[in-house]
Amino acid sequence: MFERFTKDARAVVVGAVGHAERLEAETVEEQHILLALLDREASRGSFALASLGLAGRGESVERALAEARRRGGLSRADEDALSGLGIRLADIVSRVEEAHGEGALESESRTAGRGKGWWSGLVGGHRPFARGAKDLLTESLRVAVAQRDRHIGDEHLLLALTARPGVPAEVLADHGVTHASLRRVLYGEGEAKAG
Repeated sequence: MFERFTKDARAVVVGAVGHAERLEAETVEEQHILLALLDREASRGSFALASLGLAGRGESVERALAEARRRGGLSRADEDALSGLGIRLADIVSRVEEAHGEGALESESRTAGRGKGWWSGLVGGHRPFARGAKDLLTESLRVAVAQRDRHIGDEHLLLALTARPGVPAEVLADHGVTHASLRRVLYGEGEAKAG
Protein backbone atom coordinates (compact mmCIF):
# COMPACT_ATOMS: atom_id res chain seq x y z
CA MET A 1 0.00 0.00 0.00
CA PHE A 2 2.82 2.42 0.83
CA GLU A 3 3.90 2.59 -2.82
CA ARG A 4 0.61 4.40 -3.49
CA PHE A 5 1.43 7.20 -1.02
CA THR A 6 2.44 10.54 -2.49
CA LYS A 7 5.52 12.38 -1.28
CA ASP A 8 3.27 14.51 0.97
CA ALA A 9 1.52 11.50 2.49
CA ARG A 10 4.86 9.82 3.15
CA ALA A 11 6.10 13.01 4.82
CA VAL A 12 3.02 12.95 7.09
CA VAL A 13 3.75 9.36 8.16
CA VAL A 14 7.38 10.18 8.89
CA GLY A 15 6.33 13.38 10.66
CA ALA A 16 3.88 11.42 12.81
CA VAL A 17 6.74 9.24 14.01
CA GLY A 18 8.67 12.40 14.86
CA HIS A 19 5.75 13.74 16.89
CA ALA A 20 5.44 10.43 18.73
CA GLU A 21 9.14 10.58 19.58
CA ARG A 22 8.90 14.22 20.71
CA LEU A 23 5.95 13.39 22.96
CA GLU A 24 7.79 10.28 24.22
CA ALA A 25 4.98 8.01 23.10
CA GLU A 26 5.72 4.32 22.68
CA THR A 27 3.47 4.08 19.61
CA VAL A 28 2.41 6.35 16.77
CA GLU A 29 -1.22 7.35 17.30
CA GLU A 30 -3.85 9.10 15.19
CA GLN A 31 -3.13 12.34 17.06
CA HIS A 32 0.49 12.22 15.83
CA ILE A 33 -0.75 11.91 12.27
CA LEU A 34 -2.95 14.97 12.84
CA LEU A 35 0.01 16.96 14.18
CA ALA A 36 2.10 15.92 11.16
CA LEU A 37 -0.72 17.01 8.83
CA LEU A 38 -0.63 20.44 10.47
CA ASP A 39 3.11 20.66 9.72
CA ARG A 40 2.65 20.29 5.97
CA GLU A 41 2.93 23.20 3.58
CA ALA A 42 2.10 23.47 -0.11
CA SER A 43 0.08 20.26 -0.26
CA ARG A 44 -3.60 19.55 -0.93
CA GLY A 45 -4.18 18.78 2.74
CA SER A 46 -2.48 21.97 3.94
CA PHE A 47 -4.45 23.99 1.39
CA ALA A 48 -7.70 22.51 2.70
CA LEU A 49 -6.76 23.20 6.32
CA ALA A 50 -5.77 26.80 5.48
CA SER A 51 -9.01 27.29 3.54
CA LEU A 52 -10.94 26.21 6.62
CA GLY A 53 -9.06 28.61 8.90
CA LEU A 54 -6.73 26.18 10.65
CA ALA A 55 -3.47 27.68 9.39
CA GLY A 56 -1.43 29.00 12.29
CA ARG A 57 -3.63 27.31 14.90
CA GLY A 58 -1.43 24.28 15.50
CA GLU A 59 -0.72 25.24 19.10
CA SER A 60 -4.43 25.35 19.85
CA VAL A 61 -4.88 21.90 18.32
CA GLU A 62 -1.89 20.56 20.26
CA ARG A 63 -3.31 21.94 23.54
CA ALA A 64 -6.68 20.29 22.85
CA LEU A 65 -4.98 16.96 22.12
CA ALA A 66 -2.90 17.26 25.31
CA GLU A 67 -6.05 17.89 27.33
CA ALA A 68 -7.66 14.80 25.82
CA ARG A 69 -4.56 12.74 26.71
CA ARG A 70 -4.80 14.08 30.26
CA ARG A 71 -8.33 12.69 30.56
CA GLY A 72 -7.21 9.27 29.38
CA GLY A 73 -7.82 9.83 25.67
CA LEU A 74 -11.57 10.00 26.12
CA SER A 75 -13.61 12.15 23.74
CA ARG A 76 -16.41 14.45 24.83
CA ALA A 77 -18.87 11.82 23.56
CA ASP A 78 -17.27 9.36 26.00
CA GLU A 79 -17.45 11.98 28.73
CA ASP A 80 -21.13 12.61 27.96
CA ALA A 81 -21.87 8.88 28.10
CA LEU A 82 -20.22 8.63 31.51
CA SER A 83 -22.11 11.70 32.65
CA GLY A 84 -25.35 10.00 31.67
CA LEU A 85 -24.40 7.26 34.13
CA GLY A 86 -23.77 9.86 36.84
CA ILE A 87 -19.97 9.70 36.50
CA ARG A 88 -18.11 13.00 36.25
CA LEU A 89 -14.89 12.47 34.31
CA ALA A 90 -13.37 15.68 35.71
CA ASP A 91 -13.75 14.30 39.22
CA ILE A 92 -12.09 11.02 38.25
CA VAL A 93 -9.17 12.81 36.56
CA SER A 94 -8.72 15.05 39.62
CA ARG A 95 -8.73 12.12 42.03
CA VAL A 96 -6.33 10.02 39.98
CA GLU A 97 -3.94 12.96 39.50
CA GLU A 98 -4.17 13.78 43.20
CA ALA A 99 -3.09 10.24 44.04
CA HIS A 100 -0.66 9.54 41.19
CA GLY A 101 0.43 12.90 39.78
CA GLU A 102 -0.56 15.07 36.86
CA GLY A 103 -1.00 13.21 33.59
CA ALA A 104 -1.44 9.82 35.26
CA LEU A 105 -4.29 8.95 32.89
CA GLU A 106 -2.47 9.91 29.71
CA SER A 107 -3.29 7.37 27.04
CA GLU A 108 -0.52 6.65 24.58
CA SER A 109 -1.03 2.89 24.11
CA ARG A 110 2.42 2.35 25.50
CA THR A 111 2.33 -1.38 24.86
CA ALA A 112 -0.08 -1.75 21.93
CA GLY A 113 0.85 -2.13 18.28
CA ARG A 114 4.29 -3.66 18.67
CA GLY A 115 3.83 -5.79 15.57
CA LYS A 116 5.65 -5.21 12.33
CA GLY A 117 4.06 -4.18 9.10
CA TRP A 118 4.68 -2.22 5.92
CA TRP A 119 4.85 1.02 7.95
CA SER A 120 7.75 -0.17 10.16
CA GLY A 121 10.16 -0.31 7.23
CA LEU A 122 9.26 3.26 6.36
CA VAL A 123 10.84 4.75 9.45
CA GLY A 124 13.22 2.02 10.50
CA GLY A 125 10.87 0.69 13.16
CA HIS A 126 11.54 3.56 15.59
CA ARG A 127 7.95 3.60 16.81
CA PRO A 128 5.32 1.00 15.99
CA PHE A 129 1.93 2.18 14.85
CA ALA A 130 -1.00 1.68 17.22
CA ARG A 131 -4.09 -0.09 15.89
CA GLY A 132 -6.00 3.19 15.39
CA ALA A 133 -3.17 4.72 13.35
CA LYS A 134 -2.89 1.56 11.22
CA ASP A 135 -6.64 1.62 10.64
CA LEU A 136 -6.44 5.29 9.67
CA LEU A 137 -3.80 4.55 7.03
CA THR A 138 -5.95 1.74 5.66
CA GLU A 139 -9.00 4.02 5.66
CA SER A 140 -7.04 6.62 3.66
CA LEU A 141 -6.70 4.00 0.91
CA ARG A 142 -10.48 3.49 0.94
CA VAL A 143 -11.00 7.26 0.70
CA ALA A 144 -8.64 7.51 -2.28
CA VAL A 145 -10.32 4.56 -4.04
CA ALA A 146 -13.77 6.06 -3.42
CA GLN A 147 -12.58 9.28 -5.09
CA ARG A 148 -11.08 7.22 -7.93
CA ASP A 149 -7.66 8.65 -7.11
CA ARG A 150 -4.71 6.46 -8.04
CA HIS A 151 -2.51 7.69 -5.21
CA ILE A 152 -2.99 8.35 -1.51
CA GLY A 153 -2.24 11.96 -0.64
CA ASP A 154 -2.22 13.86 2.62
CA GLU A 155 -5.75 15.01 1.79
CA HIS A 156 -6.89 11.38 1.94
CA LEU A 157 -5.24 10.97 5.34
CA LEU A 158 -7.04 14.12 6.51
CA LEU A 159 -10.40 12.96 5.17
CA ALA A 160 -9.95 9.56 6.80
CA LEU A 161 -9.07 11.23 10.10
CA THR A 162 -12.24 13.35 10.08
CA ALA A 163 -14.41 10.37 9.12
CA ARG A 164 -13.36 8.34 12.15
CA PRO A 165 -14.86 8.90 15.59
CA GLY A 166 -12.45 9.96 18.28
CA VAL A 167 -10.46 12.78 19.75
CA PRO A 168 -8.57 13.93 16.59
CA ALA A 169 -11.81 14.33 14.60
CA GLU A 170 -13.44 16.05 17.58
CA VAL A 171 -10.53 18.49 17.95
CA LEU A 172 -10.62 19.26 14.22
CA ALA A 173 -14.38 19.83 14.35
CA ASP A 174 -13.89 22.18 17.30
CA HIS A 175 -11.54 24.15 15.05
CA GLY A 176 -14.04 24.25 12.17
CA VAL A 177 -12.70 21.32 10.15
CA THR A 178 -15.26 18.57 9.57
CA HIS A 179 -15.46 15.76 7.05
CA ALA A 180 -18.20 17.63 5.15
CA SER A 181 -16.28 20.92 5.08
CA LEU A 182 -13.14 19.14 3.84
CA ARG A 183 -15.07 17.41 1.05
CA ARG A 184 -16.47 20.79 -0.01
CA VAL A 185 -13.02 22.37 -0.12
CA LEU A 186 -11.28 19.43 -1.80
CA TYR A 187 -13.96 18.18 -4.18
CA GLY A 188 -16.64 20.86 -4.27
CA GLU A 189 -19.21 18.44 -2.83
CA GLY A 190 -22.25 19.93 -1.14
CA GLU A 191 -22.11 23.24 -2.95
CA ALA A 192 -25.38 24.80 -4.03
CA LYS A 193 -26.06 24.14 -7.71
CA ALA A 194 -27.09 27.02 -9.91
CA GLY A 195 -30.32 26.21 -11.62
